[in-house]
Amino acid sequence: MKDLGFVAVMLAVELMDVIANTISKAAMKKGMNDFVFVMYSNAFGTCFLFLITLIFYRKRTLPPLSYKIIGLLFVVGFLSCSNQMLKFFGIDYSSPTLSSAMSDLIPAFTFILAIIFRMEKLDWKTNSSWAKSIGTLVTISGALIMSVYKGQAVINNDPSLKLFPRKLASSMEFDWVFGAVLLAAHSFCLSINFIVLTRIVREYPSELVVMLIRTALASILSVPAAMLSVKDLKALRLEFNMELIAIGLSAIFVLSFGSVIATWTIGKKGPVFVAMFTPLTILFAVILGITFLGDSLYIGSVIGAIMVVIGFYAVIWGKTRENVEEDCTVYSIESYSTEVPVLLNTRMGNKASRTDIYSLLEGQE
Repeated sequence: MKDLGFVAVMLAVELMDVIANTISKAAMKKGMNDFVFVMYSNAFGTCFLFLITLIFYRKRTLPPLSYKIIGLLFVVGFLSCSNQMLKFFGIDYSSPTLSSAMSDLIPAFTFILAIIFRMEKLDWKTNSSWAKSIGTLVTISGALIMSVYKGQAVINNDPSLKLFPRKLASSMEFDWVFGAVLLAAHSFCLSINFIVLTRIVREYPSELVVMLIRTALASILSVPAAMLSVKDLKALRLEFNMELIAIGLSAIFVLSFGSVIATWTIGKKGPVFVAMFTPLTILFAVILGITFLGDSLYIGSVIGAIMVVIGFYAVIWGKTRENVEEDCTVYSIESYSTEVPVLLNTRMGNKASRTDIYSLLEGQE
């Protein structure tokens, strides 16, 4: 039941991310500057997280910050700013659907990095490792099928039923290659971000403070880029329109709630568990496209969705099985140590301690 709670909150995080991407794309088509969007969304997110942190830690004591954690937070802040710019540049050149499709690379990148940094175990003698590995490949393959293969239409929607105008559709003329490269770079940077965040929250278990500092640093780092990207400072003015709605959604639901929940889950379940939810964004993007954009449903999307669900459940089962195997190992060691604690301690002791025990046993004889 506890694992189901983690699954539910991560599904909500990914759904919020897809909704924010779709609305951000709408704002970009109306002329919103990418750098300005990153600056304002992080600034609003910083203010929102600051208020939540003040309320949450009003009667609580913050854990002490070390120089190591401060240095890692600066790395996370730089990665966060770079991730967001790469992501929105990629979406601007392509579409939210392609952004969701390129996120399929995140589990693979994160899985490899987690093994390199010894955050994830890979033992081919256990069923959990096979389930995680095969499930990751199946999930990525299914998401790629949804992205590149259409086939026959299962549901044909009338374009006149679209909630948004035609210019938001994924069939517009974009530089898909350049957008795909930017989104692939975003996936790699986000995987590194997961690894660094895991190291931080395991040594400094305060997700709110970590996300507050990260968002504040990203906001500061994005100011010079935003200033240089506009020819007239009047372009920095905000009005109540689609741009403000997109900035608010990104600040509150993605940079604040979504980031805190994802970081909390990283500390509890590890980076690979969180990264495995990113391929589900393509599934959500297809559903939202059919519902609100009037897109058609193709056989390729159906096949890919089935593979994504099967692979996703395989990884979740593997992570759950891994926890069971670890608990069994710990239990067996504890059971053994309670029976012969002296012998276990003498194995770790020095030569003098062993001699004392031998002398004691001889005296008893």
